[in-house]
Amino acid sequence: MPIFMMFGKYNQESLKHASEQRTKKAVKIIEKNGGKVISMFAVMGEHDLVFTLEFPGLEDALSTSMALNKLTGISFSTSPVVDVEQFDRLISKIDKM
Repeated sequence: MPIFMMFGKYNQESLKHASEQRTKKAVKIIEKNGGKVISMFAVMGEHDLVFTLEFPGLEDALSTSMALNKLTGISFSTSPVVDVEQFDRLISKIDKM
């Protein structure tokens, strides 16, 4: 299944309502959209949250991002990712064009 990174940024209101219960609800939303949690981290810096998730496809990932925003008020940006070996294969194809 394709892997996606979701980067979340709290605002004042969404931070007030952070809780273990809300996190559990978020995981249920991910799973209802066909997703699987690989990792979920709280971080400091440009982003407050970084999730690594598997989804059947892009539409599932994007609808989950919107549903999580609706549930939590957290702004998420969602990006598909490929592993470095696959990236290297893609680069070698470009060199042959």
